[in-house]
Amino acid sequence: MKRLLFLLVFIASLSTAIGQSKDEDAVKAVLKSYKDKLEKLDTMGVSALFTSGAKVYEGGNDEGSIQNYLSHHLAPELKQFKSFTFGDYRIDVKVSGNYAYVTETYTYTIVMAKDDSQSKSKGVATSVLKKTKDGWKIEMSHSSFRRLKT
Repeated sequence: MKRLLFLLVFIASLSTAIGQSKDEDAVKAVLKSYKDKLEKLDTMGVSALFTSGAKVYEGGNDEGSIQNYLSHHLAPELKQFKSFTFGDYRIDVKVSGNYAYVTETYTYTIVMAKDDSQSKSKGVATSVLKKTKDGWKIEMSHSSFRRLKT
């Protein structure tokens, strides 16, 4: 009887771990898609990665909705870049039910289109994602950075 109980607990734990692993992979895929869009200097489809009521915070500013952030901040900024590349990227995902809590750390290099000048920065982002009927979506994103000496 003890062996059967142990086996059932083990199987339940294993299936929970497998489910969380799939959710973690799905969350990572959403954030990778966002990062890939930034590196391509492309905001098309970015809002689909976010919930309808998502909030964006960057560098101490409340950027509002993803639509506001894209139209008034990110899209105009990306138009000034020749390239935007991430390096030393690390991600930590914690799934709890229908929510995921994420920390990303990275460096990034921006090359300006007008004069090929470069700036390098170290950044961190924290996000909350929500599992929806359409998959995982970003509900809140906060990022900050500091410039690195070149």
